[in-house]
Amino acid sequence: MGDYERRIQQILQELDAPVRPNPHLFNEARELVSVGLDIQGREQRLTPEAAKAWIEMKAAAEKDGEVLQLVSAFRSVDYQKGIIQRKLAAGQSWEQILRVSALPGFSEHHTGRTIDVTTPGSKVLEEEFENTSAFRWLVKRAGEFGFTMTYPRGNKFGVAYEPWHWTFQNGGKK
Repeated sequence: MGDYERRIQQILQELDAPVRPNPHLFNEARELVSVGLDIQGREQRLTPEAAKAWIEMKAAAEKDGEVLQLVSAFRSVDYQKGIIQRKLAAGQSWEQILRVSALPGFSEHHTGRTIDVTTPGSKVLEEEFENTSAFRWLVKRAGEFGFTMTYPRGNKFGVAYEPWHWTFQNGGKK
């Protein structure tokens, strides 16, 4: 077991997190570049390849009359731990938390290749995003830029449907 795995194991013990069967551990990205501010005015970062693809995709959407806004991008293991701690402190059960949030070490956001997006007029991180023209644009065009939706309805991971959550997989079809 490497240092990273030991660190994740220690964090999970500190949280008294439930054991998950065969979870996929995601390493934290080491090389990140700024992709600008999110809707809350916080700087967001992605790996260089994902950043380039995001910037190109956002520009293509704008050219087509769509506005894509970042809600979040890279999240460190420590940041993810804080999210879980806040939810536990607010009285959420593990079952409630794990339907919508990954344990530290198991979030795609650690890779620096995942974005959560929204568009003006849509509630943030809500299923209603699927009713927007921006979502329809993503379904039609995101693959051209190498992005795929990780958590469609009935996904194999058992995670709630997240139409706002997109991960850069490759160089796209351009």
